[in-house]
Amino acid sequence: MASKRKIIITVAQTGNFQGKDANPNLPEQPSEIIQSAYECYNAGASIVHVHARDKAGNSCNDPKVFAEINTGIRAKCNIITQNSTAPATKPGSEADDGVQLLYDDSIKGALPEMCSLDTSLITTVWGDLCFIYRWERDWLIKHGLRMRELGIKPEIEAFNMESIEDVFQHLVPKGVCKLTDDPNEPVNITLVMGMNKVSQGAISYTQKNHDYMVDLVDQNRGHTNVNLTTMAIAGNQLLGVTYGLLKGGHVRTGMEDNINYAYREPAKSNAQLVERMARIVRELEMEVATPDEARELIGLKPLK
Repeated sequence: MASKRKIIITVAQTGNFQGKDANPNLPEQPSEIIQSAYECYNAGASIVHVHARDKAGNSCNDPKVFAEINTGIRAKCNIITQNSTAPATKPGSEADDGVQLLYDDSIKGALPEMCSLDTSLITTVWGDLCFIYRWERDWLIKHGLRMRELGIKPEIEAFNMESIEDVFQHLVPKGVCKLTDDPNEPVNITLVMGMNKVSQGAISYTQKNHDYMVDLVDQNRGHTNVNLTTMAIAGNQLLGVTYGLLKGGHVRTGMEDNINYAYREPAKSNAQLVERMARIVRELEMEVATPDEARELIGLKPLK
């Protein structure tokens, strides 16, 4: 009997945008994020995608807050920590603000195993704020290679078609997406779909768009091994990630992407969203990957 396909569930618990005013169950402070991550680990998550907030609950890029969260999560379980490098949603925020944790020597003992690396040129509007994120090719190569130097695996986030082509035509040849030169080590890409409501340059979620993005990866990958994860925003989350699962990929869930469990029904916790995703994976005759199994699939070293 053939073994069942292992599925990596990533949980994104809290992002740079919505807060407790949108859903009071959304974790903001380190202690809340740490406890939520542990609950999500018990529910079946292999990876926790981490954003940081300041004491007032506003998004921030403070390396010491990330270090506190990473250390607290590691003390509780062996889930894979994946820190965001997206700039905080505050006036004057720029791309460089998001990568501070890569250059702060004081937190080297509390670095994550993975970091996001956003590959698109997009403009995001949030309330009265407008940001032009200059994730240019040279910038991506510079900071992607810094991740490699630190032993941090990039999680490539692709918001549109051009960014997928950039990954394979510019980043992969420069060694940005891997930790080694092993040709079998996979590149890890997340398709970010449905951010178009707030981000100019981001693709909307439809199944046709989803099919096209997956096909574009297949057309460009050549001999590159790829782990593909689907991330779909708001009401598209459940449909989008389940469809991505059926297309052969991995899945991401959590309140960063959707504060609701169902239509007009706020999620009680991130673990509730993970539990549903794990249930769907098993109902479809697949298996939920443990963190250690996910490390092997991603190309990470076993946790010491």
